[in-house]
Amino acid sequence: MRFSFAIPGSKARPKNPATDAPAGAGMDRAITRRSPWKRFTLLITLAALVAGIGVWVLASPRGSVYRVPINQLTIATVTRGPFEDFIAVRGSVAPLITSYLTTEQGGTVKQILVEDGAMVHKGQALILLSNPALQLQVAAQQLAFEQTRFKYEHDLLDIDHEISRIKNNLERDKRLLDGQAIAPSVYHQEENDYAYNMRLRAALIASRDVEQKVRTTQLLGGNGESGGAIASAGVDALTIRAPMDGQLGALDAEVGQAKPQGAVLGQVNSADRFKLTAQVDEFYLGKVNPGQQTLYEVGGTSRDARIAKVYPQVKNGTFKADFYFNGSAPAEIRVGQAMDLKIELGGTSNVLMLPNGPFYQDSGGNWVFVVAPDGHSAHKRSVRLGRRNPQFVEIVDGLSANEKVIVSGYEAFLKVDRVEFEKPTAGNSNG
Repeated sequence: MRFSFAIPGSKARPKNPATDAPAGAGMDRAITRRSPWKRFTLLITLAALVAGIGVWVLASPRGSVYRVPINQLTIATVTRGPFEDFIAVRGSVAPLITSYLTTEQGGTVKQILVEDGAMVHKGQALILLSNPALQLQVAAQQLAFEQTRFKYEHDLLDIDHEISRIKNNLERDKRLLDGQAIAPSVYHQEENDYAYNMRLRAALIASRDVEQKVRTTQLLGGNGESGGAIASAGVDALTIRAPMDGQLGALDAEVGQAKPQGAVLGQVNSADRFKLTAQVDEFYLGKVNPGQQTLYEVGGTSRDARIAKVYPQVKNGTFKADFYFNGSAPAEIRVGQAMDLKIELGGTSNVLMLPNGPFYQDSGGNWVFVVAPDGHSAHKRSVRLGRRNPQFVEIVDGLSANEKVIVSGYEAFLKVDRVEFEKPTAGNSNG
């Protein structure tokens, strides 16, 4: 018998056959299984998506592959052959000796006696300067010098006079002493006075000589000359003279210009003795040394020179080197004439090599793009390169004979690992 109770004031909920299942019916509900084909389809879709992204990356120039028309590249073949260890530089003819015209004393340019480019002789007057203040100073110093000299001469005359007087007394008193006409103490006192004045005279002469030397140095640098010679030296310092025989050049003086002490007014170049100078790439700073042989050509004839001096200062990526001719300089050369120089760094050896090109600067010689056997692409490869000359680069490791390498510039694809070749573009030709 089933009893039902109802709460007063409440209404009974009607039964729903769909939701009001019998007790215990929830534990026997069946679970629906997913089909394995749906999971397999999802994996295939993901794989296809990843493959598509990979294809897009490979096809994009901004990824690890760069596409370029093949006729925009220069491709060369690795070969084995004789390698000459040399560098080629552009040099010029310069005077062997250059002596500069400098002002010992500042002044205003009064007169120019020789034109720029003229042949001059040692000691020849070239430029006259005017310096009234210096001339007054020299005159005043000369006067002081003469006054000091006169005082020393006056003091010497007084001492010499005293020495002469004492000497006469000694000769007289010696006879008196022998005749016991004077006391020995009187004679000994006169001897002491004579010795004192002789020492005083020597000290005065030494002081005079030192004073003259100091005044000479203070006046114009000093050469031990007399006061009159010093005055003329002051005037002569305002005359610029040729320091050697040669050709006057780079004259930098005009009438009326004020020139300070130590200013360079020009130079005198050796007229019949020459050398070669050149700027060399700083890459070769440790490889170019004095004594190395150098070849140059004049009038179709090859001649020899040698490195004489290497200047270690680097400016704008180059350093300077001087070259001396082996034997006499060619008669037909002129100062400023340009010449191609071939500096020999070593001998000739049989090595693997590759034509030189812009690729070396872009990669630093540490890697190259090697063309694939099918000729459709090139891949980055680490290599070790050695010596190089204007034509070839020595291969130490990483490449084999007959392999092909891109030797043109790598600027456009420095950050990629592979270069794919496209069909040539119109208007260009393969290098």
